[in-house]
Amino acid sequence: MSDSVYPTAEQPRTTTAKIVYILYLAGIIIGLTAVIGVVIAYINRTEAPAWLASHYRFQIRTFWIGMLYLLLGSILATVVVGWLLVLFWLIWLIVRCAQGMRYLDRHEPLPNPTTWWFN
Repeated sequence: MSDSVYPTAEQPRTTTAKIVYILYLAGIIIGLTAVIGVVIAYINRTEAPAWLASHYRFQIRTFWIGMLYLLLGSILATVVVGWLLVLFWLIWLIVRCAQGMRYLDRHEPLPNPTTWWFN
């Protein structure tokens, strides 16, 4: 009998989604890892079960919405509001990744993967 509560077939799937969240967090320092993360999410979303597909959808949206926040923050960086927007993006990204990993560890779908806010 296995020591794991969840079937071993699910472990590699959740590991891939968790890697994407970690790549996003690493992207705060090394931006390229976020691009790698979104590519992984796009590749895995079609073959994933519905509950896991919600995580990949959330990750893809996190990437693109985050890019929008960063673009606007960069454009507005000449005024203080741009730096505040970049600070908001940083907090927003950390919270979204933490919430996503929390649901992922419990093998639960995200309640609202299409939200622009936190979830």
